[in-house]
Amino acid sequence: MDLRDRESQQRLTESLRTLREELDIREGFSHDVLQEADASVALHRLPPADRRDLPFLTIDPPGSTDLDQAVHLARRTGDAGEGYEVWYAIADVPLFVAPGGAIDTEARLRGQTMYAPDGRISLHPEVISEDAASLLPEQDRPAFVWHFELDAEAVVLSVDVSRATVRSRRQLTYAQVQADIDAGTADEQLMLLREIGVLRIRQELDRGGASLNLPRQDITHDGESYAIVTEPPLPCEDWNAQISLMTGMAAARIMIDGGIGILRTLPSPDEGALGKFRRQSEALEHPWPRDMPYGAFLRTLDVTDPRQLALMHSAASLFRGAGYTAFDGEVPDSLVQSAIAAPYAHTTAPLRRLVDRFVLVTCASLCAGEEVPGWVRSALPHLNALMASSNQTASRLDAGAMDAVQAALLSNRIGEAFSAIVLQGSPPAVEDAPGRQAPRLSGTVQVTEPPLEAKCYGELVAGERVTVVLLEADIARRLLRFEVKPTDTLPQARDDTAQGQAG
Repeated sequence: MDLRDRESQQRLTESLRTLREELDIREGFSHDVLQEADASVALHRLPPADRRDLPFLTIDPPGSTDLDQAVHLARRTGDAGEGYEVWYAIADVPLFVAPGGAIDTEARLRGQTMYAPDGRISLHPEVISEDAASLLPEQDRPAFVWHFELDAEAVVLSVDVSRATVRSRRQLTYAQVQADIDAGTADEQLMLLREIGVLRIRQELDRGGASLNLPRQDITHDGESYAIVTEPPLPCEDWNAQISLMTGMAAARIMIDGGIGILRTLPSPDEGALGKFRRQSEALEHPWPRDMPYGAFLRTLDVTDPRQLALMHSAASLFRGAGYTAFDGEVPDSLVQSAIAAPYAHTTAPLRRLVDRFVLVTCASLCAGEEVPGWVRSALPHLNALMASSNQTASRLDAGAMDAVQAALLSNRIGEAFSAIVLQGSPPAVEDAPGRQAPRLSGTVQVTEPPLEAKCYGELVAGERVTVVLLEADIARRLLRFEVKPTDTLPQARDDTAQGQAG
């Protein structure tokens, strides 16, 4: 689904600009920040430890230039038995950011890189985030190198992290990796990624962890038009994510043992939320077995089935309340990120997320037996609030941008009928006070084609297929609304996919 109408394009551009202003997003960098960035790049020195012998590779979405991670995998043999070795290089952003300097101050105000359809708003100046610190191929780069020894079941036996110079050899995309693996033409590195990833997923299930692998909706812009692309995640994305999760879990353990750090935490779902989800699974005819952990159950869901897709969206209610927990001295009682079912720390994206820079320095210091720097200690109590504010802004930007683009794409189709799946049903009708108008019932639907989620008025039952009519598509207000009515009162629902296949 794409947008090429010039007038709608202009209205969408204005709506996205207004959205940034409403959210007070910081765009561009001051002269002081840019000057400090240029100086830090010119004056930086690569770490003396040299791991350019390891043929690292990166796996990212196409067109990525801010590359945080590179990986190298190998089989381990010897007296201790068979297993694996994993080297995971993470961009050494702290090398370019002076504590208390202009870049550091600006990064704390931003919190993270913001991604919008009309451009990325970087956490750091591009000379750092997309050049000197990015793990681009065939470039010598400073990095925090994590070294894991795993047993034959991919259980971590030992872990260490230290600074070193690295050189990535290949920049791959997820689609390339998956295609090579599926075709049987992948090299040993990629085959090991699958092998280790599958074993780590098995461990996730065994410890009660859960991954919510919903189909992605991405907004793309080719310089001429906007489009929304919906596609399920590839298996290799899950395998690659397991390496990052393993690193975050190792970082958490290092900091807990060292008595200082900051963890990413998520409370366990309460019994009420779990009970509601179990009832929804029964209503949607895919009951959650009593003896199956909910993480294992989520991996059984087929998002191509309407009822199971609706159930997957309902599961998002079990993943609420994430935050950060900092400590220096006494280790807090609440340590676990419940979706991972283990202590965990954000560690692997320092180019794009503020907190990771502090975690990396803390872990490297503790592994080296050195004192954690004072600038890290003094920042720890403030990082939770900084990241919470930044996450809220990023979430509002994502939602607002998606709403604006969806409204633009459908702005000339008011009154048309569409096929849809109910993701979230409307609440039961209740009698209102005498003389007071009852609120209109509404829920959420997934329109089949074009593929998008939207608010819908009417009596809706999760998992049902319905026909909906577009009531409103307001680009300026970033608003999209549908209504469901009895089928016999509606025009023929439009399904562009089916029409295209028939033609």
